[in-house]
Amino acid sequence: GAGDIPKKRVSAGECSRIMTGAMMPEGTDKVIRIEYTKEEKDIVSVVQPEPLGNVIKKGENIKKGQPVLNPRILRPQDIGIMAEQGIAEISVATAPRVGTITTGSELKNPGDVIAAGQIFNSNGYQLCAQIEAAGATPNYYGIVKDEPDNLKKVISQALGECDFVLLSGGVSMGDFDYVPAVLEELGVRIIFHKLAVKPGKPTLLAQVDDKTVIGLPGNPVSVFVIFEVLVKPLLFKWMDYDYKPPMLRCRLSEHITRKRADRLEFRPVRVDGSTAFPIVYHGSSHLHALSDANGLLRIERGVERVQKDTEVDVRQI
Repeated sequence: GAGDIPKKRVSAGECSRIMTGAMMPEGTDKVIRIEYTKEEKDIVSVVQPEPLGNVIKKGENIKKGQPVLNPRILRPQDIGIMAEQGIAEISVATAPRVGTITTGSELKNPGDVIAAGQIFNSNGYQLCAQIEAAGATPNYYGIVKDEPDNLKKVISQALGECDFVLLSGGVSMGDFDYVPAVLEELGVRIIFHKLAVKPGKPTLLAQVDDKTVIGLPGNPVSVFVIFEVLVKPLLFKWMDYDYKPPMLRCRLSEHITRKRADRLEFRPVRVDGSTAFPIVYHGSSHLHALSDANGLLRIERGVERVQKDTEVDVRQI
């Protein structure tokens, strides 16, 4: 039986009954399935040729000194692999604490009653979900109105409690976009402000001590895209994991034309098999377009038209 140590050597003309998973007796090198045999008293006859050896050799699946796993986000099968090797504990990366602040006096939370000129807050909930999906821990500070003093207070609190701080809104060129000025008042050094990326041009990156602050635009598709292409790899890098986004090489189902080609663009598409289908997309406020999308098509700067049947790179989402 499995777990038993064979006590007898099997010689020529002899066989031994064995159960799945048991050690091979000395002198044997093959297992014949019982349904390929016939047993009468003490005589076993082979009634059908056994084409397989049915033996797992020592070191066949993994050899001594071979890495069990490379650095990665652990999957269910990885847990099983470690258990199979008798590994009870491993060192893992600490999940970063990511403070999330949604700015905007026009925002109301889902479930609230909104008045004219107001909209529901989608960015806060979407960001927290994206943060959790990336293996990090969201600390949500809610909606902050466009008031510099209140904004300064909440950002200061988040910097004291978190490793990263994400803000949505308040980073563009409007009269009520106070985030850059407030960060400078707090001694946070702005590394860059604006990217040649669509959507997401107003994105801001800043640092103070060992804390990173990322100011995201207010439009929800911009928030989603910039998190995927910039924030997620940054969070993984903090956890000492070199994140490689899942990419697909697809054929484009129809032409895509754009009026301006001065920025790298990520456009939502639906991938089916090896084909990428552009979906109806009205721009960075059109969050519902992502409901039909499972990929982001990368269009390089300077490219005004992507022809039908062109092979394109699609980032899976």
